[in-house]
Amino acid sequence: MSKIKLDDRLSAVASLVRNGKRVADIGTDHGYLVAYLVENGICPCGIAADLRKGPLENARQTVIQQGLSGKIELILSDGLEKIPETACDDIVIAGMGGNLIAEILEKAPWVKDENIHIIAQPMTHAEVLRQWFIDNGFEINQEKTATDGKRYYCIISAGYTGVKEKHCASYTYTGEIRPESETDIKYLNKILTALTKKFDALMSANKEDNDNLKVIIDEIKTLLGE
Repeated sequence: MSKIKLDDRLSAVASLVRNGKRVADIGTDHGYLVAYLVENGICPCGIAADLRKGPLENARQTVIQQGLSGKIELILSDGLEKIPETACDDIVIAGMGGNLIAEILEKAPWVKDENIHIIAQPMTHAEVLRQWFIDNGFEINQEKTATDGKRYYCIISAGYTGVKEKHCASYTYTGEIRPESETDIKYLNKILTALTKKFDALMSANKEDNDNLKVIIDEIKTLLGE
């Protein structure tokens, strides 16, 4: 039996899970992430949860194959609905849209706990998720970027403080990402390109109230040293 190996995206997600903490992987699919974390001693135990029976059965097979049946619990759950509030310390929600991740968290007010750590990897609309964190008193303490082919993603690490912090206009788009690696730079440039196209389209259509979007674009350009 060989140990599980993760791709770049899931490796980046795994790197933000705290050592020694119980983890719940929401939308687990094949269960590779939670199996990797437990198998490598990063987490003592974990929960693999999914909305659908098919992916959860795939996760069950992974757990059995890796000899982790006594350490990973499988739960059929719509988001965090069936996850016991005291069963995990770190919550991973990866591979979903930012809107959906925000909805899942919104339906589980018990995540507003200073002892709980959330690791989220939105496939789209990361700005919506960052805004949810800000509006609900969470601090984004770290972010990483990862690539999967030609696509670039961010991974957000956040914890509840109860304080609604104020940030610059571009923060929901850039978060804690800084141009420190090639992947960081490409991710930020992807955001900049998309916002610039949106701005140009609005200008062409003579739409008003573009000042805030222009500020965001300029702030991202400054961050990139342009």
